[in-house]
Amino acid sequence: MAVSVPAGCRGSHCCITDMAYRKVRAGHGSHRVRDLENEELHTASLELEWDMEKELEEPGLDRFQLECMEHQPVSSSSGGGMDPDLEPIQPSVSPHGRFERLQEDPNYVSRFSRSVPKGQRRNGTCLAKYLLAGVGVFALGLLIGRYAFSKEQVKVEPSADTDVLEKIVQGITAEKIQALQRDFDSLSDLTEESKVRYIAQRWEELGLKDVQVTNHSALLSYPGPALSTITDLSSNQCYLPSGVRCDQPFTSTTEPFAFAAYSAVGNLVAEVVDIQYGNPGDLRRVQASANVTNKIALLKLGQSPLLYKLSLLAEVGFGGCLLYVDPCDAPFGNKTFGVTLNPGGNPFFREDASTAGRDSRHNLTSLLVQPISASLVKMLLSAPAMGQGRPCVPMAMPSASARKLINLTIENQASFKTVHNVIGYLKGKTNPDRYVLVGSRHGSWYKGALADWGKGSAVMTQIIASMTAQTRAGWQPDRTIVFCSWGGTSLGNIGSFEWGKENAVVLQSRAVAYVSLHNPVRASGSLQAIASPSLQQLAAETQKRHSMSCSRGGGCPGPNVSSLQTPGDSSFFSSQLAVPTVEFTYSEFPKTERAFFLTEAFFPPESLLRETLDPAFKLHETIAKITAEAILRLATDPVLPFYPLDIALDVQNKLKDDPLSRPDLLNVAASLRDNSAFFQSEVMRPANDPKERDPAHVRMLNDVLRDLEKSFLIPNPPLGFYRNILYCLSRQTPRFSILKDALEVPWHSSINQSLTLVTSAISSADKLVESGLNLFENENDIPQ
Repeated sequence: MAVSVPAGCRGSHCCITDMAYRKVRAGHGSHRVRDLENEELHTASLELEWDMEKELEEPGLDRFQLECMEHQPVSSSSGGGMDPDLEPIQPSVSPHGRFERLQEDPNYVSRFSRSVPKGQRRNGTCLAKYLLAGVGVFALGLLIGRYAFSKEQVKVEPSADTDVLEKIVQGITAEKIQALQRDFDSLSDLTEESKVRYIAQRWEELGLKDVQVTNHSALLSYPGPALSTITDLSSNQCYLPSGVRCDQPFTSTTEPFAFAAYSAVGNLVAEVVDIQYGNPGDLRRVQASANVTNKIALLKLGQSPLLYKLSLLAEVGFGGCLLYVDPCDAPFGNKTFGVTLNPGGNPFFREDASTAGRDSRHNLTSLLVQPISASLVKMLLSAPAMGQGRPCVPMAMPSASARKLINLTIENQASFKTVHNVIGYLKGKTNPDRYVLVGSRHGSWYKGALADWGKGSAVMTQIIASMTAQTRAGWQPDRTIVFCSWGGTSLGNIGSFEWGKENAVVLQSRAVAYVSLHNPVRASGSLQAIASPSLQQLAAETQKRHSMSCSRGGGCPGPNVSSLQTPGDSSFFSSQLAVPTVEFTYSEFPKTERAFFLTEAFFPPESLLRETLDPAFKLHETIAKITAEAILRLATDPVLPFYPLDIALDVQNKLKDDPLSRPDLLNVAASLRDNSAFFQSEVMRPANDPKERDPAHVRMLNDVLRDLEKSFLIPNPPLGFYRNILYCLSRQTPRFSILKDALEVPWHSSINQSLTLVTSAISSADKLVESGLNLFENENDIPQ
């Protein structure tokens, strides 16, 4: 189905002021001209002061963690004493300040003169501008002196756009979110159709003019009529995944949910082989001492994407896999959990199922996969004392222990059902064909009282309520905001993938960003953001302004922003379409690299934790306000708040210590950095000046910014890896994931092939930025 855009309210557009970097925004209509006549001299002096003085001064830097680097709380400091060599890992507050620091590099001019032949003409133009501006400053100084001591002081009116932002943020309260979540929690026992009807009706009542429900048929995987079992053949003792003996009654309501969706079904009798985290090094070590064909791997969750590790197990010949979480990596390792093996969307069509065999119709892997608790793992490893103590002793099979022979039985089943999405539109005024997508979900792995989807839906509905209250007062965003409630998320983001695939052609040219509310409050830890490299500055600036640690009077740590692969519905947009994405959450920061990707597992929420995690809903309120501000920036800023230089520096940071880096690869990365720096300083910054802005030019500029990440899409990455190679697998060791895979798993792809893909992606991005430079330079050469 095609994406439709509804009729919307009329009103002035909203433009959010960037508090960390003074930008001059667009005017707000002819009615504002008379109000600004008395401010003319004051505004002009501020603009010239910005143009002249900021070229000579280094602005203060709000330092924050760059993607894939270890988070270190650092207070803001002046950038004057910063070593230019550290540039690749020090993002700036503004594109203007970033360009200044690049100019401090002694080799910068020579490199840039080779990559941009027309640089001399630009330098001459800039010099002429500065001379003319100097004369203007002198003349304005005389005028300012005349009016400086006037009895009637010049009054500066607050921006109407700032007023809208403040009203929307003030309209979001913890009490309203709590009431909404209570309403949504009451729907947990209803069918998905009933929940979808309720959400659609609620959005319409709040004021969304066009709300649609989309339907998608998909093959869904469920636990079988009987529970899966693990039988120790040495003692002939049968166990459930939780470690409870099969002959004992169990009262756990979560036991049926401990399964791997879309696993192969049947039974396998084989030895259990401890492979730790299942990385290529672990597999080489195991293969050197044993034949692993048709054996059952005992695999820890974490370090790398689960689907990637399972694909390696299948490739080397394993027949089954028991998954667990080491209690040393997370305190919830003693619980059972569920996982999905679906990389995204509907795994089969009906015609595929009709032609497939009964036993393979719903399998996405040849492996029999079953999650189990750490207590059962201790029995299988004959290591009861592991996974505990201080320091914690990681779980591993003792060298003197013999491998156990077990019978693994998987009882999953599958059936076709309909997955529903709710899509609501808040139409834009000046650019209604540009979409800012906002997504949450209305389903979860666990049902009934254990369902956890209500908090994300409550936060998004509260944002809708606060925004539509302003549309009734005449406000309208510049770009269309599309609110999405997805179905089938836990089984593989089915609703978002199917809707996205149906509308891919439209979204590739119209979607400018995706803002996720997949799981806003996971723990009472720190405020974190997962963002595309081009949106890391927006995420950091917004996050810092709403930091609760500062409001409580404590220290103010730097924002925690990264570009890690993360589960959730945003994966289709970030991985398949390279739409810039951002998600704000409260969660525990992984203490070690081993704890990454544990969020792929669905653990049952503790009832006590649900009551004590955020009883006053203040964390939810903070997420809602931060997310609302980010949405408004994306939907109303004349120039999209994307920063090409952040992408260029991220690329250099990934290549800096990579053993596969070659001179030609580093050279093209340096060219991307130079062109991006010039693009931000000489094209993006003037476009924010109302006197220099032309609507057609701004639209062309935004198209360049929108398409930049698309240069980094690659075909057919390893299973579990994003197609968008800007997203990484680790904070501590930033590298392009396909280069790491080519080095460690040579049978996947040759090193030269992977290097060619990376070089081509960087070169494509460089050409896109350079074409933007040439486009706007040619426009400036047209005689007036």
